Amino acid sequence: MPWDKQFDRDVVLDRAMQTFWKRGYTATSMQDLVDTMEINRASIYATFGDKRSLFLASLRMFDTSVRLEVLSRLRRGRKPAAAIKALFESFMEQAMDGGFNRGCLITNTALELAAHDPEVAGIVADAQMEIEGFLKDRIQAGQAAGDIPFELDAGTTARGLLASLIGLMVLIRSRPEKALLRSVVSEALGRLK
Repeated sequence: MPWDKQFDRDVVLDRAMQTFWKRGYTATSMQDLVDTMEINRASIYATFGDKRSLFLASLRMFDTSVRLEVLSRLRRGRKPAAAIKALFESFMEQAMDGGFNRGCLITNTALELAAHDPEVAGIVADAQMEIEGFLKDRIQAGQAAGDIPFELDAGTTARGLLASLIGLMVLIRSRPEKALLRSVVSEALGRLK
């Protein structure tokens, strides 16, 4: 009789994702993963492979269950400029609520691993391009609605906002000071006027 798993793959993968998000890839040991996933080491290897494979699965889970969901939610029911503002403010608010200063797993991974791992770099680049596309789309929709000035180049402004958003996420990890984060968000959103 084949071995039957006694755990929900998505639940334990989410636990791994949360651990990598909090600690980073390098600082997360296999024992950390055993402890937080609440399954034994053999089950981790049998289900996910090695630590890197588990990390890639976690990164992809974050990309679909967190990043894509946030962008999808922001597209629905918000005016374009309000969607961009909400994106920036959601990160800032999380940092202010009880020390949630994990930043963004995609950005954290860009800083830690992307320069040395082409597969990771590809996942990070795709996510960043999709965020840039979201920003450009919202800028263009705001221009069409008359809420964002037509003089702005949507592509250039979207890239600048992406850079500000990534910078905000880095600051959330290193200097989660309310006044600093608010000034970054204010400067970024000021580009839309």
